[in-house]
Amino acid sequence: MSQSVLYGIVLLSAVGHAAWNALLKRTSDRLTMMVAIRIVGLLYGFILLWCAGLPSIESLKWVIAAAVAMWVYQALLVQGYHFGDLSFVYPLARGVAPVILTAFAFLLIGESISPSQLLGVVSISLGIVTLALLGRGSRVALIYASLIGASVAAYSLLSGAGVRLSGNLFGFSAALEIASGVGFLLYAAIARGRSFAPSLVAIGPTGIGAGLLSVVGYLTFLVAANYLPLGPVSAIRECSALFGVLIGIFVMREPFGVIRALGALLMILGILVLSVH
Repeated sequence: MSQSVLYGIVLLSAVGHAAWNALLKRTSDRLTMMVAIRIVGLLYGFILLWCAGLPSIESLKWVIAAAVAMWVYQALLVQGYHFGDLSFVYPLARGVAPVILTAFAFLLIGESISPSQLLGVVSISLGIVTLALLGRGSRVALIYASLIGASVAAYSLLSGAGVRLSGNLFGFSAALEIASGVGFLLYAAIARGRSFAPSLVAIGPTGIGAGLLSVVGYLTFLVAANYLPLGPVSAIRECSALFGVLIGIFVMREPFGVIRALGALLMILGILVLSVH
């Protein structure tokens, strides 16, 4: 599969990523929605693990480390949307992630990228951050967005490095969904302290749809990360921020202006740079 095709698939999955984040933002019970998403991930994980088998023993430590980072990310995400608009928290968090991930990949696993790929990553990240400038968010929302971005970079690095060692991409994906799902459900049970059954029934198909978008989207990232540098793959994936802002504007009636148009242009230029590399 060519590099351009892989980047294209990741960009397409970014639409789904923005959609499930918008569903999470809109619901009045974000914790239950995230529980529904993780239950779908667990079912997917157990079914796929039965079919594909376990990944290599060497990669399991990466599964656990990535799952811990995902638990932190999921908890921060649920809380972060209490303090700012989707079009503020989401783009800022996703814009920070590719730059941090590129630095982590270089410093920790010795992964290098070309100057043109670095230019594409920076252009996309600047565009994403620009998209956040007009969103409503307090200082607390800014802190949450930054922490979410750092946690995204952490789990992306750990899972991207781990899948390359797994020898079994689908087995690694399944194990990661199970580990992250079990951890978050334990967190939710402690945080809520009561049965989720009535709330889950009320969410119904919406929760299932959000879960499917989440699972397929991250599987796509793992496929691309198995062959391509992590920084550029993350940058393309985080173009979901553009779709998140569009959803925020047209569905949630959040504001738009020239600055966000500039942000969108920077992101498009970055995508073009990566696609012709």
